[in-house]
This record gives sequence, C-alpha cells and structure tokens, in this order.
Amino acid sequence: MLIGEHTHTLDTKKRLSLPSKFRKELGKTIVVTKGLDACLFVYSVKEWKKFQDKLGELSMGQGDTRAFSRYFLGGAVEVDIDSAGRILIPDFLKNLAGLKSKVMVVGLGSRVELWDEKKWSSYQSALEKKADLVAEKLGDIGMI
Repeated sequence: MLIGEHTHTLDTKKRLSLPSKFRKELGKTIVVTKGLDACLFVYSVKEWKKFQDKLGELSMGQGDTRAFSRYFLGGAVEVDIDSAGRILIPDFLKNLAGLKSKVMVVGLGSRVELWDEKKWSSYQSALEKKADLVAEKLGDIGMI
C-alpha cells in the first residue's frame, strides 16, 4: 500500500531513494509530474494510465480543462527505478517543487507525493489548524 511518510535524502546527482514498500507497489517504471501545493506527484504506470484516461474524458472546449491537461501531461516524465531503488528527478521538476536535500516521500493510496521537508512541515502545521473545518466539509458530502 502507498501510505505513510518517509524522509529521504536527495543526493548531489538528483537521485532519490524510494521506500522499498513503495517500490514493490510502483513497479520498475514510474511517472513523475508536477503536483499541486508545491510538490511532485508520482504514479505507477497503471495508475497514471487511469489518471490520463480521466483527463482525456474532459471537454477540450473548456480552457480550464486544456490548461489542467497541459500542466499534468506536459510536465510528466517516465522514470526508471534503478537497481538501488533510486529515481532521477529532472531539474525542472526538482526546481518546481523546491526540493533540497531532505525530501518527504508521502504515500497517498494511488500516488506518492514528493515534498521539500520544510514545505511539508509548514503544510502539515497549517492543515492541522483547520482539520476540523476540512472534516466538516467532508461530512457535508458524506465522506465521513
């Protein structure tokens, strides 16, 4: 299962080791793309296909739909996991997410997110302050 938080180090060659549990779930090739909230999204090829298919069902006549597709699909790269369990993060994605030395590798069920450790800490602190409000909204739509 892709769940939990793990702190890993981005080496000088822009390689990041993935947790062994995650590697088993993700397979040998993954897709890394621009995420939301200043992070990167990581998908297995199978989950990426599902995501891409959903995007393909949206109307190309809508400007927001085109922009959303361009953002995620245009910023996506296929990456192989090497024999040591590492991935190479391209410069444009590393810079976009502001990844420094310490990277949070966060499992979220169908995807993994990569966060700069300090940004993740700030995000978590802000989320904890409004968790009750988020829970209420989720309750309103029947999620909890």
